[in-house]
Amino acid sequence: EAVAADWMLEFACCCLCWHFGEGGAAEFRRWRDVAHALINGLSKIPTHQKKTVYLCQLLIRIEKGKNLECCFENDERISPLESALSFWTLLEREEIKLEKLHEDIRRLIQIQIIAVHMENGYFKEAAEVLERLFTDSETDKPLRVKLATVIKSKDPYVPLLQTFSYNLLISKIKSYVELFMKENETNFLIQAATKQVESKGLGATALQNKTVNVTENHKWNLKTKQRFVLSIILLRDMLGHDRMQNCCLNVDFSLVWVYINCLLGLNSLQNVEKRGDALACGRRRQRWTYKEDLALKSGVREFGVGNWAKILVHGDFNNRTSVMLKDRWRTLCRIN
Repeated sequence: EAVAADWMLEFACCCLCWHFGEGGAAEFRRWRDVAHALINGLSKIPTHQKKTVYLCQLLIRIEKGKNLECCFENDERISPLESALSFWTLLEREEIKLEKLHEDIRRLIQIQIIAVHMENGYFKEAAEVLERLFTDSETDKPLRVKLATVIKSKDPYVPLLQTFSYNLLISKIKSYVELFMKENETNFLIQAATKQVESKGLGATALQNKTVNVTENHKWNLKTKQRFVLSIILLRDMLGHDRMQNCCLNVDFSLVWVYINCLLGLNSLQNVEKRGDALACGRRRQRWTYKEDLALKSGVREFGVGNWAKILVHGDFNNRTSVMLKDRWRTLCRIN
């Protein structure tokens, strides 16, 4: 089981890298949830998996980098990019041969943490972040002084922030991802799935072969066929085709089927979320807006305290649950 999970995590990481590089938001989110579920299944991170896990966590946070409503840490002050910086630090410790690229990405993340806060009008928070990010070392001092001046100007469009832009950060991380992919071309599940598809005469090309000139539609068909074959292989190996009826394995079957359906592209994660059984990515917390607070107060006046399901249905809320409404009402009562 541990070996199979190792293969799946490696495969999920590669999928995250592909879709991050190609800008496939929907596919990235799908594999983000798979990777997160696999990582949560680890009691501890084996040494050989550290780089894979850290890269998955980094990409997941970078993808949400401009969304200050998203929170991955217990401390709500920590933005996605600041959380990403901690995983970038861990990645740097795993290798020493890319010092220039490491330094470039580190500086870009630091600058963009400040820039994103300023773009959203959070100048006080930007100043607080600056204090957390930079030490009193002489190497940090020049950039720290420049950023402090930028924050005081309250102008998110100054040349410094434009030069070290978010697009440049994404470009640099894509360069790092490409190097990672080259080092991991021997991905076991990719090789196994490719051989299986080719043996069935489906004419599939390896996913990592980006030089083949085919239409986008054909690319999608090839990937779909490979996902289908891979899902059958995983289902057979994990559950045992011949023992399916008499199986007494200690396996979380719902997680297995979520994973298989993710491979098949059936959007099963969305269905699971509707049943309140989602695989959460990080600790996503959305700040309550003034409009939502008004809707909650209006709902309480109309339906009464405790009727959270009715209030949820009739109110205008952004991805909330009845439990969230109850907790928010308690908070409002304490504030008032």
